[in-house]
Amino acid sequence: MSKHQTVAFIGFGEAAQAFCEGWGDTPFFGLRAYDIKTDDVSSADPKRDDYRRFGVVGCEATSDAVDGADAVISVVTADQALAAARDVARWISPGTFFFDCNSVAPATKQAAADVISAAGGRYVDVAVMAPVRPALLAVPLLLSGPFAEGGERLLAALGFKGRVIDGGVGVASAIKMIRSIMIKGIEALTAECLLSARAAGVEEEVLASLDASFPGWPWRTRADYNLDRMLVHGLRRAAEMRESAVTAADLGLAGTMASATADWQQRLGALHLSPLPDGFTAKADAILAATGTSKP
Repeated sequence: MSKHQTVAFIGFGEAAQAFCEGWGDTPFFGLRAYDIKTDDVSSADPKRDDYRRFGVVGCEATSDAVDGADAVISVVTADQALAAARDVARWISPGTFFFDCNSVAPATKQAAADVISAAGGRYVDVAVMAPVRPALLAVPLLLSGPFAEGGERLLAALGFKGRVIDGGVGVASAIKMIRSIMIKGIEALTAECLLSARAAGVEEEVLASLDASFPGWPWRTRADYNLDRMLVHGLRRAAEMRESAVTAADLGLAGTMASATADWQQRLGALHLSPLPDGFTAKADAILAATGTSKP
């Protein structure tokens, strides 16, 4: 990539901003972004402030961002991933790489690939396998699909750490979505178990028992972290887990654990607790108060 080439973000939330942070103040290529939040008067100005803060050319429409771009990186919420691909397909230039970094089911990725490919774009299924902060550009990526190898070379030129997985579109995302059943499921189990324990006034005994059963896993510290992740990112993670449930269902399994996890993520994310209390006990009490749960 060079100064005469352009990367376009569709969606400019935490992931896109973390990538820009990794490139620093003077990236060696042009940056554009379009985020649906600029369509809403209540969220437009803060999002435009984000553009300015990271030195990105903010666009008022997908067409403005995508026109003539050499690469398009889609980082939207899971429920908007397919709609974003359909919108980009109207404007993408033939041969342009489309990196679908969204956390969605393989079937959703395949549907997105169909519309991008029909428009002549080169679709790459990208699975982001860890939180983008603090890793930034070093966050591990899995890539699959017919254009994965070329896409990996382009991403490497941008500073990313990608790895190609054999198989078609959806293979990388299958790994991500199935893994999320465990990772986000542990968060949901933590919430149900330890909020119940706090409500019953027995959390110290429960925590001690868990620490004894799983030595080396500090449950109070992990509970604080897990609740933090759910309170801050719960709405986005709920959308992701609904896609994990679809992934399991498409494989002939029920997807009930993923669906239950989505419910817990949604419940905590919807509380919009800010500022977050410090420590597990304070977080638990704030959650219980916000949900009207009484303690004995």
